[in-house]
Amino acid sequence: MRRSFAFKFTLLTLGWLLLAIACEQVPARAFWPVVFGALTTPVALLLTALLALYWLRRNWRVALLPIVALGLTWPHVQRGLALHASLKEELSQTSVKLSNGEILHSAFFVPHSNSVTLLSANVRIFNVYAQLRDPDYASSKGFIRWLATSPADVLCLQEFYNEPRRSKESGGIFQSEDQLGKGSGRHAFVSTTLTNSAGAEFGLAIFSRFPLVRQGVIPFGKLSQNHAMWADLARPAGPGHTRPDTIRVFNVHLQSMAMAESDIATATESRAGLRQKAPNLLRRFRNGAVARGVQVDTVLARVLRSPYPVLLAGDFNDLPYSYVYDQLADHMQNAWATVGLGIGATYNGKLPGLRIDQQFASPQWQVLGCKVHREIKWSDHFPVEGLYRLTE
Repeated sequence: MRRSFAFKFTLLTLGWLLLAIACEQVPARAFWPVVFGALTTPVALLLTALLALYWLRRNWRVALLPIVALGLTWPHVQRGLALHASLKEELSQTSVKLSNGEILHSAFFVPHSNSVTLLSANVRIFNVYAQLRDPDYASSKGFIRWLATSPADVLCLQEFYNEPRRSKESGGIFQSEDQLGKGSGRHAFVSTTLTNSAGAEFGLAIFSRFPLVRQGVIPFGKLSQNHAMWADLARPAGPGHTRPDTIRVFNVHLQSMAMAESDIATATESRAGLRQKAPNLLRRFRNGAVARGVQVDTVLARVLRSPYPVLLAGDFNDLPYSYVYDQLADHMQNAWATVGLGIGATYNGKLPGLRIDQQFASPQWQVLGCKVHREIKWSDHFPVEGLYRLTE
């Protein structure tokens, strides 16, 4: 009787796993509750692994069912828990002295022949708002300096903030386009979605050590400040080539859920809090999922039309077990899932273990390394750095 129940439970778990994976392929605009089904994928995977261990002790023939299921769904395991050896030979230590005298040691990738290093980060407007600001703008100065001194070939920045004119209040600290562009030997492309009354600019930015050949913006509708941008970059001619190689880089910031951590905490602390906060949280969750599904379809259509090898990075505001991730993973390599080790959490907040910042590469690239800079805590997102080499 016990074994009969265990066998039925195993079959139910395998059915659950297949259904959860199927939910990842359905856009929220078609039937938004599938988002919850997709989010249960890691639980179903974990339970399948535990059942495989259980049946290996009881009946190896039955154990083949969960083992085969794990083998077939291994790419989904790697989405949430990458299991690759650390590429220490790809790293070097660089010392950066910050404006406050602190020496910051960060690991950077060693350049390879025909390679590109891409650093992406949601910089949270460099903490310019009063509620984010610290004394003497220390975090703002440190973050901009860290980015300026990074040896990365390309920077893709979300929630970018720039003051074109020197401000008396900040003393020119936030003239970030100049500092990260000409000041660090890079070409600049800033896509501005909002300019305030003082002339300060908010948006996305791409900074490149390679010349910019073409560039463009991908809007997500008039009512959304979230958008994407792209730039064609002329890399130096690789071995055996006489002309520069052109690559296309996409920088993406998808719709957030705009769910405050305080509201989530209130909803989980008591029944009264749940009744008070749940309707609004659920509505925001649904609207965010629907918007991101439409947005990723828009971006992916542009990616698939690219005549050049593509690198895509940004703040996706979604987890690896989602329609957004699944659509991109069908056509591109996720850097962390390909070479990372562990969960690779990129959200620097009270909700642990969330990897919502991603880098993807088209099939023409070999992913050599991917690092989450958890030592850089000046934003609610950790920067992500990837090393890529063209194979074609």
